[in-house]
Amino acid sequence: MNFHWDVFINLGIISLALLIATFIRSKVKFFQKFLIPNALTAGFILLPLYNYVFPALGFELGSLKDLAYHFLGMSFVVLTLKNSQPKGKDNDGAGPMAVGILFQYAIQLVLGLLLTIFIIYAVRPELFHSFGVFMPLGFVLGPGQALSIGESWGTMMSIDGLGSVGLTFAAIGFIFCCFGGIYLINFGIRNKWITKEELSYMGESGTRRGIFSRERTERPVGGYLTSESEAIDTMTLHTGLVIFTYFLSYLLLLGLTNLLALIGDAGVQLGDSLWGINFIFAAFTGMIMRRFLLLVKADHLVDNLTMNRVSGLLVDIMVTAAIAAISIAVVLDYWLPILIVAVIGGIVSTWAVIYIGSRMFKTHRFFRTLMIFGVSTGTLSTALALLRVVDPEFKSPVVEDYTYGSGIVFIFAIPLILFMTWPVKTFLTGNWMWFWMFFGLSFLYLIGCTIYFIIKSKKNAFLHKRQVWLKKKAD
Repeated sequence: MNFHWDVFINLGIISLALLIATFIRSKVKFFQKFLIPNALTAGFILLPLYNYVFPALGFELGSLKDLAYHFLGMSFVVLTLKNSQPKGKDNDGAGPMAVGILFQYAIQLVLGLLLTIFIIYAVRPELFHSFGVFMPLGFVLGPGQALSIGESWGTMMSIDGLGSVGLTFAAIGFIFCCFGGIYLINFGIRNKWITKEELSYMGESGTRRGIFSRERTERPVGGYLTSESEAIDTMTLHTGLVIFTYFLSYLLLLGLTNLLALIGDAGVQLGDSLWGINFIFAAFTGMIMRRFLLLVKADHLVDNLTMNRVSGLLVDIMVTAAIAAISIAVVLDYWLPILIVAVIGGIVSTWAVIYIGSRMFKTHRFFRTLMIFGVSTGTLSTALALLRVVDPEFKSPVVEDYTYGSGIVFIFAIPLILFMTWPVKTFLTGNWMWFWMFFGLSFLYLIGCTIYFIIKSKKNAFLHKRQVWLKKKAD
């Protein structure tokens, strides 16, 4: 019988790693002290196994990237299907979140291109001129975008393995985000960047250990039934709604890419890039489904607590799979340029996101800053995992604002995606004009984001410039 077990073998291995990580968190003080999510621990447990042990044993277990990719998309369907929570009048909204993301993208583009010039003239003259663009591709947009665009560049320049270089940047950013993010959370707690009210639940022993003790008789409610179990279980109803909505997002993307292909090569390139950010279209489809449920008066069937459980399952598996899928071998050829760009870019991005976030945002400043840090140095899945440490049930509007904000970012980033091949033309022709044209375009984005930041932050923009985190905002 030719039944395929790859998906279930991977899920079984991931599940075992999550159980081991849960045991470690419950017993080892280090993991409790630094609030390290079990999914991150599980991913790093599996990292050497998937890179060395399983290949040596001849196991071909399929691609973990597929699991991370699809579970990420479904997690955004969950977020947009949930009943909206009432928001305060002073909520920042999607606009500042969008600018915060685009700001980091522009900073990394400008810095990556400048570092590429340095490496070409001082370290590796044969390096291709678009190398530094991999930093925002891998750090901000994630492995899907970095892989697809890298493979496209490799074909254009007849260089093998550029897709792997893109994935390596995503992997390094992922690791940087995990350890840097956990340190940032603990540093923020120690320095009171988060209010006591927002951290009140963290004093409970169950939160520190990761599991509730046997002696604790009163436990939080995990969800409410919205259907009769003899007809259909409530978890089945919610999971089915999520998966069906995600399938609709696939049909939407498929139709859109076919329409864009009619434009020509530029349309094909843009269409291919859309699959790397499929979570935006998953979220958009979720919003449409949400509106439909409201229209037919069936929105009461969606229970937010149950959706939180579905989201938790998706995020835990997604994060574990994404970390375990990191390829260690691909760094060998480009290790020095990658190290230079990734380390300097990571440090600058971290400083910038803290400085900007503490001055531009009005509400949930640390939550928003942490979210943008996660997507600006690692991946969205890691950002969600980090945010869950300080906002376990996603009660704040940060994730919802990010969902809308990321859609805005993509619209404004279309010119950058369309003209991202200009540095490649410099490598092919030797004409630096193409490189400097793209650098100028990136610099214009940086100027625009800076102007917005100054207008939005007002006198906070340059208040106490030596403080990376503005502790007290001006009135």
